[in-house]
Order: sequence, then C-alpha cells, then structure tokens
Amino acid sequence: MPTLKERIDADIKDSMRAKAELKLSVLRMAKSAIKYKEVDGTGNTNLDDAQVTSILTTLVKQRRDSIAEYKAAGRDDLASKEEAEIVILMDYMPKQLSAEELAAEVKSAIAEAKATTAKDMGNVMKILTPKLKGKAEGKMISEEVKKQLG
Repeated sequence: MPTLKERIDADIKDSMRAKAELKLSVLRMAKSAIKYKEVDGTGNTNLDDAQVTSILTTLVKQRRDSIAEYKAAGRDDLASKEEAEIVILMDYMPKQLSAEELAAEVKSAIAEAKATTAKDMGNVMKILTPKLKGKAEGKMISEEVKKQLG
C-alpha cells in the first residue's frame, strides 16, 4: 500500500493529466508543506503517514480559519473556494469521528482520567489529543470535553 506522500504525488500527476486545476493546486500546496517540513532543519527528511497527516490537519485548520475570516468580511466566493480545498484535503485524512463517536471517546477519557470538574480538562485533553490526532479537530474535542465536564 502506498504511503500518503506517494499517494499525493500520484494524484498530482493524475490531476495534471485531467487538468483538474483546483485539485492540482491544493495537492501541490500540500506537497510543498510536506517538503518544507522535511527540510526545516530537524533532520527528519522522511516523514511517515502520521506526520503527513499532522501537516494536512494544520492545512485544514488554516482553511477553516480563513473561511471564518472571509465570511465575516462578506467574501463568500473566497470562503467557498477554501471549503472546496478542505474537501480535497479531507480525502487524504483518516476518517473523521462522528459526534457520537467523539462523545464516547471523551466519556471514556474522562473516566480514565477520573475527571470530575472543568479543572481536570487538561488531563482529559492529554489522553485524547494523541489518540484522536487527525480524526477530530482539537477545537471540537475541547468543546465536547467542556460540555461533558460542565
């Protein structure tokens, strides 16, 4: 089975052949972010799928932040372009948890951390964040934790 980087490279070639401009641009941007991380001086020149997923998660979060800004400025055209980019990036991410699955994960982490109040949120997040990396956005996780502890 090809790695995530190999899949992105292959899909870039396919997008060029199909003249799929938006997909090509999004995949090139993702490949650029991956390449930047490989040469950033940390010495890790061969990223695994988990590290690539982390980069893609960051790109999706940046797009979501941009959408909020564009909508606040009344630029729905730019917001819809960002949403289309998110759809393309999500094809390379692990399946996202549903609201019910997220609630169940949070509930078990709260039990594991023996959390009872909102002050225990940090302990719960320490358990959840590595476990759900790429499967749910940090903001969604923290909102669910707050809801269940509050």
